[in-house]
Amino acid sequence: MMTSYEKNHFEEFLPKVFFEDKSIIVTGGCGFLGSWICNIAHEYGAKIFCVDDLSTSQTKTLNQLQTLENFTFLEKEVQKISLDDLPKDADAVFNFASRASPENYRLFPIETLESNSIGTQKILEYCRKYDCLSIFASTSEIYGNPSVIPTPETYYGYVNTMGERSCYDEGKRFAESMIYAFNQKYQLDTRIIRIFNTYGPGLRPDGNYGRALPRFILQSLKNEPITIFGDGKQTRSFNYVTDTIAGIWAVINNKSFNGIPVNVGNQKEITILELAQIIKSITKSNSEISFLPPASDDPQRRCPNTTRICKTGWNPIVPLEEGLEKTIEWIKELENKVM
Repeated sequence: MMTSYEKNHFEEFLPKVFFEDKSIIVTGGCGFLGSWICNIAHEYGAKIFCVDDLSTSQTKTLNQLQTLENFTFLEKEVQKISLDDLPKDADAVFNFASRASPENYRLFPIETLESNSIGTQKILEYCRKYDCLSIFASTSEIYGNPSVIPTPETYYGYVNTMGERSCYDEGKRFAESMIYAFNQKYQLDTRIIRIFNTYGPGLRPDGNYGRALPRFILQSLKNEPITIFGDGKQTRSFNYVTDTIAGIWAVINNKSFNGIPVNVGNQKEITILELAQIIKSITKSNSEISFLPPASDDPQRRCPNTTRICKTGWNPIVPLEEGLEKTIEWIKELENKVM
């Protein structure tokens, strides 16, 4: 699924030698971004220890990962692990365990809070004990409904602590505070990556897991109504998965990012309605666009200020239409296997 220029994009920001003969732990390793990290790190020579409770992951993803050499899997919620569950030789921990779809974390708010709070503390205790790098997948959602667009890392956020989305927003905000405390008190080497809307092959389109972009694709392919919550004028900035991974690599490889958050996302805004129309055009779908009542606390605009990470030379290189075509082909293949 990756072109040579995408692979070169990775190595531009983090040499393969970073992973050679290294041991890494990936929590949420069967999820969308987690599985990409497992596969790429393994290809570069790392030994992988994957933790996932499989609550939102696709079983086929685990089956694919288990074919890898030097891959160990632990089925457990990150908030319930003990230090004895984990290997003692990890060089880095990618803490990517969390429900990330609004439709899903609204159904499991306590579990979402616990994975980001208790789970993050346990991972930080591990990293402190074994002196290894901590890499945390934070989110643009910590900004809530921002009044500053593009939004810089210095923006404190405008979040409803009592809303349906608060379990995810506040869980991630708490995790960042915990990471800051460990960084300051124990000089732990940490990275906080605020990931903006990422898409690509592996992003689950079905049921309560399906976020807007893959849901639109699935609905278009089936010629079903494309369902938009609200009027569709709300914006997002979509970043193809390989660009996000390259951004993560750039953050890892830059010591100046130790202990501070870094936005990783695409700088180009698009309305949700425009996204639906582009997907409908690419798929040549007969779907009608249907508008539903707006979702609670849905941010009206979402666009990152990427000045901080762009100082490394990183910028997204996969155009939206190209990324959508790859994602559409992947979902087509997925649906054909199901049928």
